[in-house]
Amino acid sequence: MNVTSRIAFVVIFLIVMAISYRMNQPVLAQSPPKIAPLHVHHVHLNSMDPKAAAAYYAKPFAASATATTFNGYEAVKTGNVYLLFTKVTAPPQTELTGAQTSVWHFGWNTPDSRKYNERFRAMGLQIAQMWDAADGQLVDMSSDALPGFPTQEQILELRAKGVMPARQGGFGYLRGPDGALIENAQAGQVERFNHIHMYHEHPLCAMQWYVVHLGATIPPSPGGAPAAPPAGDCKQQYAAPTWPSFAKFPGFVRDPSGAVFFDDISISIRPWPGGGLVSTRGHIVDHWALSVADLASTVARLKGEGIKFLEEIHPWGNMRAAMIEGPDRVAIELVEVK
Repeated sequence: MNVTSRIAFVVIFLIVMAISYRMNQPVLAQSPPKIAPLHVHHVHLNSMDPKAAAAYYAKPFAASATATTFNGYEAVKTGNVYLLFTKVTAPPQTELTGAQTSVWHFGWNTPDSRKYNERFRAMGLQIAQMWDAADGQLVDMSSDALPGFPTQEQILELRAKGVMPARQGGFGYLRGPDGALIENAQAGQVERFNHIHMYHEHPLCAMQWYVVHLGATIPPSPGGAPAAPPAGDCKQQYAAPTWPSFAKFPGFVRDPSGAVFFDDISISIRPWPGGGLVSTRGHIVDHWALSVADLASTVARLKGEGIKFLEEIHPWGNMRAAMIEGPDRVAIELVEVK
């Protein structure tokens, strides 16, 4: 073999070895594109009397809710979030008067939920009561029912053992203006608006959607598990109904459930077995909104991801907004806040 042939052989050998090396290296997953932070901006309600509706919330939640106006709407300012009200000429549909949407309720954390409930009753506010069992009675607070969210079979067992309701803390609900369902849930030492509670047919699938498309976060579990939706099939089997429940029978299916966060506001999720949730548009909670610094780039990204748009970018008062449709037909407005 002459010198030229040897050089050619070496070059070919090195090329083959390089290709072989590259082919045997593990393929690293590409990181998902960085999502510009989104923040819960407002919950938008339909109301027969927006001014009166806005004035209501300062009664039960005087420490954290103030009636005001925002961008041309009657409003409630609560922390960094607004409730906005659009005037309608007919009572907006609620879960009591029409089909259920994916928005169940929204609510506040309070430092002593039972004392708050006592004050609500003294003020003459309407309490949305729950059944404590399939063969039980209506109660104001979850802590008036047997502990642990038991099934009816477990309720009978707990009664036989002499277990009694804790009657401390827990959660309850108000029925507010236009039929809005508002939660009062004990947590922490400060009264604050803290969540929008959703129904989704498949909660874990919805969690994945909020994380992938809107950059929501999932806090680590108490045991320090990874902050991500569980791997595998997100369509999980529903658990048995439990109490307390707004429906005396068959009770309330609570699991699978979950939550995602935008800052410190929870988008909490319970399952809605069987599907059939209707669009939020025109109902008591018409939509909820997230703010973003650059609306155009966010819209472009979401369109590239195949997200359905209900409204293109348009003027919104002295701002700009667009609207998308999320899982189970929830309308989510995107508001530009520079």
